[in-house]
Amino acid sequence: MIDTGSTAWVLASTALVMLMTPGLALFYGGMVRTKAVLNVMMTSFVCLAVVGVLWVVYGYSLAFGSDAFAGLVGGFGDVGLRHLDTAVVGSGPTAIPAGVYAMFELMFAVITVALLAGAVAERTRFWPWTLFVLVWVTLVYLPEAHWVFALDGATGPGSVGGWIANRLHALDFAGGTAVEINSGASALALVLVVGRRRGWPRDPVRPHNLPSVLLGAGLLWFGWFGFNAGSALGATPAAGTALVSTMTAGAAAVLAWLVVEQIRDGRPTSLGAASGAVAGLVGITPACAYVEPLGALLIGLAAGAICASAVRLKFRYGFDDSLDVVAVHGVGGLVGMLLLGLLASVATNPAGADGLFYGGGFGQLGRQAVAVVAVLAWSFVVTALIAWVINRTIGLRVDREVEAEGVDEGEHAESGYDFSTVVVGHGSQRTGSLPGSTTGARPRS
Repeated sequence: MIDTGSTAWVLASTALVMLMTPGLALFYGGMVRTKAVLNVMMTSFVCLAVVGVLWVVYGYSLAFGSDAFAGLVGGFGDVGLRHLDTAVVGSGPTAIPAGVYAMFELMFAVITVALLAGAVAERTRFWPWTLFVLVWVTLVYLPEAHWVFALDGATGPGSVGGWIANRLHALDFAGGTAVEINSGASALALVLVVGRRRGWPRDPVRPHNLPSVLLGAGLLWFGWFGFNAGSALGATPAAGTALVSTMTAGAAAVLAWLVVEQIRDGRPTSLGAASGAVAGLVGITPACAYVEPLGALLIGLAAGAICASAVRLKFRYGFDDSLDVVAVHGVGGLVGMLLLGLLASVATNPAGADGLFYGGGFGQLGRQAVAVVAVLAWSFVVTALIAWVINRTIGLRVDREVEAEGVDEGEHAESGYDFSTVVVGHGSQRTGSLPGSTTGARPRS
């Protein structure tokens, strides 16, 4: 029987996670220069369309269908979302319609690939990027989603899930591996293939709209409650735990990032506050339903401080990760996954395990590390191959002239802000007043 309360919660969570992609577009759009704001927002927004179609055709089936090969990928039994109109996912208090579950998981796929747009902002062609989204989700995200999210028996009697969740038994409640470490490792591979922006790091690249960055970060934080607490798939105690952890870690990370900035640079910044919030939310994602509130506080502090320090790595090693996807999502996911091996508690969630600090020994920490390495390696290698092939065939990067003039005009024939003079009336008469005129009309000769 369908549980209506849990169904309502997952429906709401689906909407919350969907909102994260437009929120990400605002977050990224404010961080780039005016000549690239539309392009970076479009490369995020188009993921809703591409992945939305792909998911119905074969994406959900390969990610969550019963295992087809050694715990690595699902089969084709649910191609076209067949049979989902009458199917149920889960049981008891978390029994929800399979179609609702499919749409909830779709939003995870969308936001994951949209994150990569920030790594190569200001220098990618739109249609080759769209092709990259299609191929990357197929070859990178779908297998990893099966490894991490597909549980034995979850989508039907006898269904077999992925190896990380069901064989390795690594803990990852809402996507520290398949979403965060995956996007961080893939972003690193992508920027190495595409290359640096013209003049980077010699020429300063400053955010053009910090209010947009803060608004986008706020929408991401808002949607993250659906991302984490919604992953309980019901109105359950685990959802409540995840809700508390998500708020706690995000708040702690903001403070940690600002303290690092104060010590390192002499003053806190609004960009740092926004980035710190995202770092804390990334860090708590895998651990949100498995740790106590104090554990969430510790993870948030660690993620904020470590990610704030990690943003300098791109200057040290020379990779142009435009909007710090590697430092925030890759490093933040790594922090959360490994600290989960220390701070997980069965008393908090009986479905989890005890970490090292709760008497569980090094076993769970080791399983977390294996999951991290496996996802990192697959994401990096396969993304590098996809990006290299597309770049060598149809060209993923814009021409030098287009990059210099701005990808908004070159790729979309639009600009984010129209500062041209408004023309009214007849001829070339302009609004406003001319010197010597008090009415705004052109003076008589």
